[in-house]
Amino acid sequence: MGKFQQQDVVIIGAGIAGSALAVALSGQGMSITLVEAQSVAAPGLPDVRDVHNFDTRVSALTPRSRAYLDTLGAWEAIAAYRSLAYRHMTVWDAQGTGQIDFDHAEVNVPELGHIVENRAIVSALLAQVATAPDVQVMSPALLTSCSRLESGEMSLALDDGQTLQACLIVAADGALSPVREMMAFRSREWDYGHCALAATVEVEQDHKDTAWQRFLPSGPLALLPLPGAEGRHYCSIVWSMQEHLVDDMLVLEDGAFCTELEEASERCLGAVLGASKRFAFPLRQRHAVDYVQEGVALVADAAHTIHPLAGQGINLGLQDVSVLAEEILAGHARSVSPGELALLRRYQRRRKGENLTMMAAMDGFKRLFEQQALPLRWLRNVGMRRVDQMLPLKQRIMRQAMGLG
Repeated sequence: MGKFQQQDVVIIGAGIAGSALAVALSGQGMSITLVEAQSVAAPGLPDVRDVHNFDTRVSALTPRSRAYLDTLGAWEAIAAYRSLAYRHMTVWDAQGTGQIDFDHAEVNVPELGHIVENRAIVSALLAQVATAPDVQVMSPALLTSCSRLESGEMSLALDDGQTLQACLIVAADGALSPVREMMAFRSREWDYGHCALAATVEVEQDHKDTAWQRFLPSGPLALLPLPGAEGRHYCSIVWSMQEHLVDDMLVLEDGAFCTELEEASERCLGAVLGASKRFAFPLRQRHAVDYVQEGVALVADAAHTIHPLAGQGINLGLQDVSVLAEEILAGHARSVSPGELALLRRYQRRRKGENLTMMAAMDGFKRLFEQQALPLRWLRNVGMRRVDQMLPLKQRIMRQAMGLG
C-alpha cells in the first residue's frame, strides 16, 4: 500500500501553465502538490548566442502575459537572462501586394510584446516554486489513474505507489492530457492537415526588433526576432506547411534548407546563414466542450489548442491560470472548496468566450489565406492594404492581440 496524502489542489504538469498556477496559489494557506512525469529541474540556460544555443521553442508574450509573470515574481529572472522586445510586425501575402505593418507607436506602448525562450520561462517559474513552502513537487511521478470519490473529492494514483486525495485536480498536462481522457471530457477537434517546423536561424540583416510573417500557399511562415551577438542576427522560425512537405524539409542539408527558407521569406532579412536542428509537430485544433467538472479543471493546452500563426497559445493559457487562481483564492477566502462546481464554472464562463473568439479568428485567417481562387486572392490583398491604411482598425486589432482590450 502506497503512502496517502490529502491536498487542497493537485496540479498535473509542471510546464509553464502548471508551474505558474502553483506559484499563483502559494502563500495563501492552501496545500498544493505539483506532479510532473519528467524530472523537475530548472533547465540549463546557456549564455552563448548562436543557432545551436537558443531554445527552439519560443513564445511571443503579450504585455498582459509579461505583466502576469511579473506579478508571479518570474519576469525579473527572465529579463536578466535574455528576451527581446519586438516593436514592429510586418505581415504580407506571398500571392499579391497585400501587406500590413503594425508598430508600437501606433498604440503608444513601448513594445508589442516579448520573444522569450520557453525554457527561460519554465526556469524562472520553477525557481519561484522552489521557494514556496506550501508547494510540494512530486517528480518524476506518472499519474496512473484518477477518479471521483462519493464525497466529491478526487483520488489520484501515481506510478510509485503513492495515492493523493484532493479537493481539486488541475490538468495542466498538455494537448494530449491524460487527465482529460481519464475523466472523459468531451472535445471538438480536427486536424489542420499541417505540421509546424521550428528552428533557430542566423540571418544576414538586422531584424530591427520586427516580427515577420508571410502567408504562403502552403501555410504561414513566421520569423521571430531573437537577441543578437557581436553583429550577428538570429530568428526563431515557425513554418506551418502541409504534412506531405515536412519530411523533405527535415532531411534537407542545412545549406539547402537555408536556401528554401530564403525563397519562402523573400529574403526579407537577406541570406539565411545557418540553421539549428529542425523539429516538426502536427497541428490540430482542439477545444474541450467543458473545461470543468466537479473537482477537475482543465487549463491551457489541456483545454484548448490553437494554430500557432499568431503565437497566442501561451498567452491564452496564462490567462486561464490567472482567472482560475483568482476564483480559487476568492473561494478560499470564503471557505469554499476549490473543487466546488459553481466556483469552477465561473472560471469556465470567464475564459471560454475569449478562447473561442481567438481560436475562431486564427482558424478564419488560416482558411482565408489558403484560398487560391483569383477573385479571393484579389479581395484578400485589397483588404490587407485597406486595413493598413485604417489606423483606428489597426489599433483595435493590435490592442486585442496584445491583451489590452
